[in-house]
Amino acid sequence: MMTLFKRFSAALIFMVGVSQANAIVDGHEYQFNEGSRTENESRAELFQQLAEELRCPKCQNQNLADSNAMIAGDLRRELYSQVKQGKSEQDIIDFMVDRYGEFVLYRPAMNEKTMVLWYGPIALLLLALVIYAAVVYKQRRKERKAVTASADVTDEERISDEEEQRIAQLLQKVDTPSDKAEGKES
Repeated sequence: MMTLFKRFSAALIFMVGVSQANAIVDGHEYQFNEGSRTENESRAELFQQLAEELRCPKCQNQNLADSNAMIAGDLRRELYSQVKQGKSEQDIIDFMVDRYGEFVLYRPAMNEKTMVLWYGPIALLLLALVIYAAVVYKQRRKERKAVTASADVTDEERISDEEEQRIAQLLQKVDTPSDKAEGKES
C-alpha cells in the first residue's frame, strides 16, 4: 500500500513538474508554466538571478529578492511579467536602468558617469601611499640632519677639560645634600 502511494505521488510530482517551474523570492512563489519545461526553468532561473542582481531603489544595500519594501514588491512583479513575456536579460536590465537609474545595478557599467566608482578607490590608495612616503622621507631627512649636525661640532664649540671639570664639580654639589636640607640643626 505504501509503495503504491509513493509511486502515485512521484508520478504526480513528475507530471506537475514537467511543464512548470517555480522561482521563490522573499517567500513568494512565482510560477512559470506557459512554455516547455526547459523554457520555464530558464525563465525561473533568469527571474531568480535578476531578483538577486538588481538593487531595491528604496533600500540601501538590499536586492529585490531580499527587500521587504513596497517598491521592491512592485519591481518583482514587473520583473516577473517581463520574464514571463520572454524578454531578454539585457532588455529587462535596460528597462530598469532607464526607469530607476544606474543605482539599481550592483555592478554599474563603466562609463564617464561611473569612472569615480571604478577608479576612485585606487586613486585614494595611491594618494595615501604618496602621503605616507612623503612623511617617512621628511622624517628620515630630519633625523639625518640631526645626526650630521651633532657630528659637525667644531673645535670652538667643544668644551675644554677645565670646563668639563667645572661642570662635574657643580653637579656634585647639587647631588650632595647640605646640612640644612637633611634637617640637622645645631
